[in-house]
Amino acid sequence: MDSSRCVSLAHAGVYFPPHKRARPSPSSFSPEGWGNSGSQSEEVSIDSLPDECLFEILRRVEDKRERSLSACVSKRWLMLLSTIRSSDIPPSVACKLQKNLLPDLNESVVYQEHDEDLDLSEDDEMFHSRCLEGKEATDVRLLAMAVGTTCRGGISELLIRGCNASRPVTDIGLGAVARGSPSLRVLSLWNSPSITDEGLAQIADHCPLLEKLDLCRSTSISDKGLIAIANKCPKLSSLVIESCPKIGNEGLQAIGRCCQLLKSVSIVDLGLVADQGVASLVSSTSTSLQKMKLQHVNITDASLAVIGYYGKEISDLVFTGLPLISERGFWVMGSGRGLQKLRSFTVTSCGVTDVGLKAVAEGCPMLKKLHLRRCIYLSDAGLNAFVSAAGSLEALQLEECNRITLVGILGALLNCQAKLRSLELTSCMGVKDVADSSLVSIRSCLSLRSLRICHCPGFGDSSLALVGKLCPRLQHISLSGLVAVTDAGLLPVVEGCDLGLLKVSLSGCINVTDAAAFALVKQHGGTLQTLSLEGCRKVTDETLLAVADYCMVLENLDVSKCAISDDGVAALASAVGVLGLQVLSLSGCSKISSRSLQHLNKLGHMLAGLNLQLCNSISTHAIASLQKKMPQCDILS
Repeated sequence: MDSSRCVSLAHAGVYFPPHKRARPSPSSFSPEGWGNSGSQSEEVSIDSLPDECLFEILRRVEDKRERSLSACVSKRWLMLLSTIRSSDIPPSVACKLQKNLLPDLNESVVYQEHDEDLDLSEDDEMFHSRCLEGKEATDVRLLAMAVGTTCRGGISELLIRGCNASRPVTDIGLGAVARGSPSLRVLSLWNSPSITDEGLAQIADHCPLLEKLDLCRSTSISDKGLIAIANKCPKLSSLVIESCPKIGNEGLQAIGRCCQLLKSVSIVDLGLVADQGVASLVSSTSTSLQKMKLQHVNITDASLAVIGYYGKEISDLVFTGLPLISERGFWVMGSGRGLQKLRSFTVTSCGVTDVGLKAVAEGCPMLKKLHLRRCIYLSDAGLNAFVSAAGSLEALQLEECNRITLVGILGALLNCQAKLRSLELTSCMGVKDVADSSLVSIRSCLSLRSLRICHCPGFGDSSLALVGKLCPRLQHISLSGLVAVTDAGLLPVVEGCDLGLLKVSLSGCINVTDAAAFALVKQHGGTLQTLSLEGCRKVTDETLLAVADYCMVLENLDVSKCAISDDGVAALASAVGVLGLQVLSLSGCSKISSRSLQHLNKLGHMLAGLNLQLCNSISTHAIASLQKKMPQCDILS
């Protein structure tokens, strides 16, 4: 027998039937450690038959349960069964296998425990999607999966997350699944270094309907495997490649040339990818490509020029860590006038400047969401120019853009074309309180509905009061980690919101007291759905009394690490029947004791979640008793 048809699994020769089967000699297969060694003195059994004879027998097994039991006899039988394709099963046998896909619950099956990985349970066979994680990801499991699903067309989705260190997934297991699953549409391989181009080639040969391919840290796969997919999987619509160091320009060029239905592509941490691969991919899929992410690849301004001209269908674009692109690249991309459908643009640690950002706004008339992170060259002038030119902008998110100041933020609010609905600032160290009264304008930003400011240490009372005055129709406010904000800054915002606040988070605002919290609850209790006061150490039971009196539609309340006691919990319980609370967090409230459990029990019929972590005055036994009384509630302790 041709030695090229034998592969190794656990130091044993295994025969893979070719497309046109050749008749081997009776002595062509003699696996070590599996049954007979070929000695003439041993008793003759079915294991003495050559592989091709066993193959012909096994492919005619009519009962699906018997096929699964046959796979448990030995690894040799499992390997042979895994090579049986749907097309190899005789039509008469296939019809009988399809008659009863549901298991007979009146019958029991005891599988031989030759290997803990040989689990062909009927329950597993009822699903068309498989996910193997960590130690479960072995070749034997994939072979068993192939045997158990081949008779009904295989699986449509395979996710492999990690691998077994001693018995990793290899091309053998992946090939078995490929032969038994011609309708496979989704394949995701994470951290699978033992899968090579050969395994991907078998997917390409047997799974022409593949639509989504996700390769992450598959270090043995190169351009050769990606080219095989491109040539034989024309329906590929989504491609994710991350940290695969052997994949470069040739693979991307093949994908662009052959996969004309490609809609989404993500290329992350590929050192071999440069302008040649990205430009070819974008220009070849200009009529289909809608989403694109480029992170830590060696592209220059030339690629941005191609994207700006050929990205006619792109709606979502992400650039992260591209050190070789400059102001010129962004300017050319915007001036190309090809990104007419771009709606979301994210830029992190790239060379975007005031001039480049304005050009993007002018060339992308449909842009609705902009997320800028670590853009060290962007200033107030560039931000205001962008906002003035971006007539469709609805969401602006700035993170670690330290040249942006409060003046730039207020200018953006006043020049936002009356469409900006969401503003988010995170760790912007340049945003600080100012005492300049000239910043107060008679105009307002009536469109803004959501304001989120996180970990901006210079943002204090005066900044918050100014923003609140300019934006009187806020409905969502999130202020996290703003230690400089006190009641004096928060009260004007609360009193100025005339539409009614829906969601408010003051997490980590340690200087907010009951005065502001009480005013918030009293004025907006009729509309407030979510309230988080986590870490507001000056908030006490007085606020909970107000919540019980005024909040009719509140669903989520977080008072973790507040000065709440048993009396506050009792006040909440007294509002049962009026308050519609579903989730309550009391984590870290050291003043709460076991006395509160009887009050919490009154809320049990409506609570779906309760957090009592770090409530050290409540015993474990008491919490267990409460859990029995509130079986429908998920209690964290």
